[in-house]
Amino acid sequence: MHYIEVENLAFHYKEEPVLENISFVVGPKDFVMLTGENGAAKTTLLRNILGLLKPSKGRVQLSKKNQYGEKLVVGYVSQQIASFNAGFPSTVLELVQSGRYQRGKWFKRLDQADKEHVRRSLESVGMWDMRHKKIGELSGGQKQRISIARVFATDPDLFILDEPTTGMDVHSREEFYQLLRHNCLEHGKGILMVTHDHEEIRHYANKHIELVRKEGSPWRCFSMDSCKELSKLPS
Repeated sequence: MHYIEVENLAFHYKEEPVLENISFVVGPKDFVMLTGENGAAKTTLLRNILGLLKPSKGRVQLSKKNQYGEKLVVGYVSQQIASFNAGFPSTVLELVQSGRYQRGKWFKRLDQADKEHVRRSLESVGMWDMRHKKIGELSGGQKQRISIARVFATDPDLFILDEPTTGMDVHSREEFYQLLRHNCLEHGKGILMVTHDHEEIRHYANKHIELVRKEGSPWRCFSMDSCKELSKLPS
């Protein structure tokens, strides 16, 4: 099955063509990196997939069910997700815990399994020791990390990530990629990730989609590995 199906997608801003002839799929255990130069409409493509924009032509299908026949849960990390101001009242722990309520737990106390999931989510981004800090006291990179931790806390079936490693150092990025690979291989998650770190991440991804264009034409899906499987994910 496929969590994302994009077929012959085209998108225009008013009369200006931006994307054209975009086709690919993302399923369980797919770790797909999406690359392209600055201005390559990568975020625009994600917004079409999420239903925030409507394609001018073609088809985008986001599955309603996961591989187990349950409602598909999507975890989306945008480029602007960490824009908390200094007066934001929540602590790091409270914010990440709120991610567990999306699984039908509103007005219910979190059980031990929920708390363990939150702990692992914060440890995965190196923020467990700062769990009692106010969010407004954190740096931009730290805010980005806890935003990612909150997405992990929701335990999504499909990750859609728009340059999530902004503000992370090399070591943190490597740990993050390893965590994504683990979720992909061991838990069957689907991952579509916009990144500039092409060389860093290619050892973890099994598909590569690159948006390129000829001068004066819309961005298209094309590269040596475009929409084709790379070598199998390392174990």
